[in-house]
Parts: sequence; structure tokens; C-alpha cells
Amino acid sequence: MAQEEGRSLSEARSRVGVLHGITDLGDKLHFYKRWAPDYDQLQARGFLQLHGVDGSPEMLEQARARGFYQRLSLCILGQEPLPSSEGTFDAVLIVGALSDGQVPCSAIPELLRVTKPGGLVCLTTRTNPSNLRYQEALEATLDGLERAGAWQRLVAWPVDRWELATSELEVGPGTSDCDGFISGIVYLYRKQDVAQVEGVRPSSQPPADL
Repeated sequence: MAQEEGRSLSEARSRVGVLHGITDLGDKLHFYKRWAPDYDQLQARGFLQLHGVDGSPEMLEQARARGFYQRLSLCILGQEPLPSSEGTFDAVLIVGALSDGQVPCSAIPELLRVTKPGGLVCLTTRTNPSNLRYQEALEATLDGLERAGAWQRLVAWPVDRWELATSELEVGPGTSDCDGFISGIVYLYRKQDVAQVEGVRPSSQPPADL
């Protein structure tokens, strides 16, 4: 989550495209570490306050050791509200956590709540076979919020080479046979100036054993 104005949509989309086009296995495994220099660029472009949230105290300690964040909070999304006031952030991002057994779709309105009117919400999820039921529930939740006038979809961008498959359950349609990468998708929304999210119910989650 970040405050203040940042780079343009076209610049951000270009950057994500370049990184997800990496073909070298070693580079791909170090994907997240490659983002470290970009924190300086974020500050140079006006994002001066970076707030991070995680449900793991150990992960928060690792984030704290990097020294990039002005605030870090322990919070389990879907079980408790985010520790921020309504309309706090210019941009809210959730990456790598929207899947069955992790962050439920019921947490999406909470991301919207802490975003400023006119601010951006970026979400990602996997589109490989083991996550398709969750993705369907997520799409229903996202679409329901848009129909209610809460936000406007700017981007729904499929990415073929999203990340490496980690188990046989992930192999199949939606998996790149030549190199073992699975597919994913990036969503970007802009919060409407007048958000009417009352009464919008997130779609039910897939069973835990799927």
C-alpha cells in the first residue's frame, strides 16, 4: 500500500510485462528480489509512504530488515480489518496471496475501503487448474463491486508465464509445457469517487479440499 502519485499505467504495465517475460530459471526464482531497486524509483515518483501487511510475524521481520517500509502491520486478511482508516492510500496492491487457503474473496471490500476515492487497487491471482474455482469466485466478487459502482476496471491482463508450478496439481491446461510455468492474471481498478459497496456480498469460496 502506498501514498502519493506514482508512475503511469502504461509504464507499470510495461514493467510487469518485462519481468514476467524472464526465461532464465535463476532470474525467475529471484523475481521478487529484483524489485528491491524499484523502491527507490517509487519514492522518486512520489510514493513516499509504503505500508506493508502480512499474517506472518516472520515475514514482517524479513520486510522490516529491508528497511523499505515506513509501517508494517500484522493482520490476517479475511479475519480482521486492515489497520488503516477509510480512504488512506493512493494505491493498494495484493500480489501472490489471492488463492484458496490464503486470502479469501471476502477480504476484497476491505482493500477497497482503505483506498482513496480515485485511487488504484491492483490484484493478482493464478489461472492454472488448481486455482480456477477460486478465480471464478474472485471474478464474481470483483464484478459485483463494479456493478455496485464501487470501482472501475482498468485492466484485466492475462500473463502466460506467471510463476513456476510447484506441484503436479498445478500441471495441465494453463501450464506452459515447455518450461513448467503456470499462468496468472493482473487486475487493476480505480475506486469511484462515490463508492456504494453496502450490501455487496463476496462470492462463496470453493471448498477447502479443492
